[in-house]
Amino acid sequence: MKVKKDTQTKVHAKSQKWKNVRGRRCRAPLGPLDLKSSPVVVSLIQEHQTSVNRKPSVKRLAKTAKPVSDRAGLKSPDLRANGSSLFGMDNELEDPEDLEDWKEYSQSFCGNGLDASGGTDDGTPGRLEGESLHYCAARDDQRNHAVLVMQKDQTLCFYGTCSLTCLYGRVEVMGFTVDEGQESYPLFSPASHCPLTIRALQTCGRSSSAEASRVLRKHLPAASKKKLLKRIESNSSIVLLEPMEMPLTRFLASFPDLGKLFSPPASELMSAVLDTPLNGLGLTPLVGAIKGLNMTKSYRDALTTVVGACRGDVDGCAVIFVCGAKNVGKSTFVRTLVNTLLNHTTTVDYLEGDLGQTEFTPPGCLSLSTVTEPLLGPPFSHQRPSDHMIYYGRSSCESDVDRYLESLQSLWRRRSQNREVPVIINTMGWVKGFGFQLLVDLIRFFPVSHVIQLNHSGVSQCPALTPDFLRTAHGYRTHPPAQTALDEFTESHAPPRSYAHLDVQSEFQGVGRQGTSKHQRSNEHRDLSLLAYLSQLQPPDPGPVRPPHSLTPYQVPHTAVALGVIHCEVVPAHMLYAANASLVALCYLAEKVTSRGGPVLLSQAPICPCVGFGVLRGVDMERGLYLILTPVDPSVLRKVNCLLLGAISLPSCILTSQPGLKGEEPPYVTRDYSFELSGAGKLRVFKGLRRPGQMGM
Repeated sequence: MKVKKDTQTKVHAKSQKWKNVRGRRCRAPLGPLDLKSSPVVVSLIQEHQTSVNRKPSVKRLAKTAKPVSDRAGLKSPDLRANGSSLFGMDNELEDPEDLEDWKEYSQSFCGNGLDASGGTDDGTPGRLEGESLHYCAARDDQRNHAVLVMQKDQTLCFYGTCSLTCLYGRVEVMGFTVDEGQESYPLFSPASHCPLTIRALQTCGRSSSAEASRVLRKHLPAASKKKLLKRIESNSSIVLLEPMEMPLTRFLASFPDLGKLFSPPASELMSAVLDTPLNGLGLTPLVGAIKGLNMTKSYRDALTTVVGACRGDVDGCAVIFVCGAKNVGKSTFVRTLVNTLLNHTTTVDYLEGDLGQTEFTPPGCLSLSTVTEPLLGPPFSHQRPSDHMIYYGRSSCESDVDRYLESLQSLWRRRSQNREVPVIINTMGWVKGFGFQLLVDLIRFFPVSHVIQLNHSGVSQCPALTPDFLRTAHGYRTHPPAQTALDEFTESHAPPRSYAHLDVQSEFQGVGRQGTSKHQRSNEHRDLSLLAYLSQLQPPDPGPVRPPHSLTPYQVPHTAVALGVIHCEVVPAHMLYAANASLVALCYLAEKVTSRGGPVLLSQAPICPCVGFGVLRGVDMERGLYLILTPVDPSVLRKVNCLLLGAISLPSCILTSQPGLKGEEPPYVTRDYSFELSGAGKLRVFKGLRRPGQMGM
């Protein structure tokens, strides 16, 4: 179908259904010096500097020390007299400047590990905070970046965003190992999730004073380089931290309620380390009282078992099924598992079965994704197109369990069975009643090799899903004798396949309870994922955020696509009203869409592939057009012939916070509204209320 021309839009290809013209803007790019820290950090730094001027600073001892057993294998530096090198490698220092620096450094040390000034060495393994950051970090103000020298097992826990490059040695972030020579990786550590931790790893005893000196000279001025040279040891790692600005961070910061998303929450402001060389880079270091990712022994054992199975001789490829109740750290475990596997393989397949807390897509989707890059942040930081996706339209599957199971089976059929890569299947936190029966069905539907079940407090929220239990368990669809995964697909009757069951006990603050601080609730996480997806509409170059009403939409004829509502029943006459100013899934049906001159409306919810999402900005009835904003590539939009409306709604801030209207009333928002009208008030749903007869139970 052809698209009619718009008076304000240039059309280049008349045969295309989807057309868009994006205006070009001439704007000088921002330099590194223009990147400032967030307002909350600036204010905190000013308050801190005021307090420092009133009283002298006091050096604080590290509150968290490593056990002696963890440091028993570390060798003390070979300190020599008469200006010899720390590593005994003066012959490597070809640059006279480097040789002079190392002579000065070696002469400043005594045999018992104290420097000539009498200060103690604050570079022992543990949390980098306070005074230790002044010893180990240096900043280049001209290029607006910082260099951090870390010893084995030293950690830096922080809130904020930054770009990390390992210049020397090896560091680990959320299970992923970053070696020197690799590309830079973006780190996202918002207050809505557990803070990220950078940890230095063993460097296999490799030491090169010449190379370390060259690395520091390349990224720091001479004075800062001399300071950090004193921190270099045989197990040292050097990382480069740079500020990071992108459309995602600019778009989120444009909303008043999300301006402090990457700053420490109010309850942890006193735990922030403010006066350090890392200030102004977009991250705030945290003291040892704030814990990062807490890995228990069972947590580490499960990771080791799965990695060992993927590296060994497994029958086919490893299919890891992860389940657990709500708020036990299941999503964090999955991200850590993906990152750990990427240390040993280039690709990991990920099957999304959690409708409410999706990893790569907006909520309400079931998807199959190929993961090749580490996940160094929460879901909203890595929204990306999936290989295959189906829009379910709800954050829970209670209303239509059959459609949920059929959608997952459809995704699994689309996966190539010849792929020799591990597969991770994520599930919902619904582990009681029908939710537990769904878990039983899913384990039988897929060729599972490992079942990882997360619990907390030593108490299982549901029965252990062991192979013995599954032989007699009743599922929603399946019943004993247990079926295998291929029974549903090939109708074969092979004996039940065995698998390894791994129990993981989660231990972290607030386990089993939903967060009460700002941006920590499930519905807020869903809004963040949607906002992150819509941030792809913003231009990549730095500049002011463009509100939705200023973007150029695609024009799609009513006769070219079918419109359906999949979460409730809507009379055809009201369907366009329901879809206007809403989030719609862009899908394509196998059959051709035919029209008799008006909008094509679907009477049933189809199970069809989805390629992305858009905002139905308006409906032009006179010209018979849908006006849609979407970041999906035009080459993919050509095959879209179906728009599906679900229960996933746009975040309210999209409609209420639209700058640049110069006093005009925002689109789709009105103040001329009466709550006295029948049905105009907010629908309140009360859950968990007990009846009078149950109060004594």
